[in-house]
Amino acid sequence: MNAPRRGGGWVIVVSLVGALVLAVVPLPESVDLLRPPWALLVIIYWVLALPERVGVGVAWCSGLLVDVLRSTLLGAHGFAFALVAWLTMKLHQRLRVFPLWQQAFTVLLLTLLVRVLLFWLDGITGQPEVGWQHWLPAPTAAVVWPLVFVFLREMRRRFNVR
Repeated sequence: MNAPRRGGGWVIVVSLVGALVLAVVPLPESVDLLRPPWALLVIIYWVLALPERVGVGVAWCSGLLVDVLRSTLLGAHGFAFALVAWLTMKLHQRLRVFPLWQQAFTVLLLTLLVRVLLFWLDGITGQPEVGWQHWLPAPTAAVVWPLVFVFLREMRRRFNVR
């Protein structure tokens, strides 16, 4: 018996590259504070949709690329993204059946976890203290999650990504 061919891996790569581009595109400072963590959202989606193809390793590498592109402590985003990917993999069967608003709330919690880890790592490394603006990407991620989910689901279906 032949195993079904997995196709559309390029769609996963293109979506991650697009998310990394969105993470570094220059924005006015007032808008930049609200920038959602695009790479994290894309990773959460692909881990929910295809946990056997996208997992902790992809999340770790994507996080390292975010660290390099955003000039942050090397490994900070990698560690945080890998932890979120692991949690998402552990809970993916439950999360997949949630309605979008509950998934958005879960994304809010996962993004807050990333923000807490980054805040903690900044404190350990002696980075200057940040204000309330540090937490703004979490609610923004929850707001844009339904759009990201619907867009990536449509791409997955259109290009038959399995």
